[in-house]
Amino acid sequence: MIPDITEDQTFTKITAETIVGQKRTFETCKFISCDLSYANLSGMVFIDCYFEGCNLSLIRLSDTGLQSIQFKDCKLTGADFSKSQDFLFEVNFNNCILDNAIFYKKKNKGAKFTDCSMVETDFTEADLTDVQFNNCNLNRAFFNRTTLKNADLRTSYNFIIDPDVNILKKARFSVHGLPGLLAKYDIRIEG
Repeated sequence: MIPDITEDQTFTKITAETIVGQKRTFETCKFISCDLSYANLSGMVFIDCYFEGCNLSLIRLSDTGLQSIQFKDCKLTGADFSKSQDFLFEVNFNNCILDNAIFYKKKNKGAKFTDCSMVETDFTEADLTDVQFNNCNLNRAFFNRTTLKNADLRTSYNFIIDPDVNILKKARFSVHGLPGLLAKYDIRIEG
């Protein structure tokens, strides 16, 4: 079966029923103010696409291709990126809600997370080499056997990262991030 390919289109205020379908590919498309919450995007491929102001809460991403994707002002609560395709996986987020999202074992090297809420987001065993977390709320986010080589967390907050179980070589933190790195020692840092 030949996949249905849609290129260079802008979709505004659509719902999931408009685009859902197996073997569908979207290339260089824009999705503006769309409600795709609970959508089953399994088996679909998105290449160089841009999502702005969209609700993508609890979307299903089994075997979904996400290649060079930008999300801005989107709600992605509970999105499970761990089930999406590994091939050329690249996602970036600006001012998004990623609470309870899952990036388990995903490689997203060099990604940018800017001004995002990432409460209880799961980064277990993810490869976040060279990732920038700019002004992100990482309250109760899970970092376990996570690769954070050369990652920048200087402006992010509320994180707890155990240096003994995560790879932090050359990662950057501010002085204000020290409590999150030393939390397991139950010590008080003052000043």
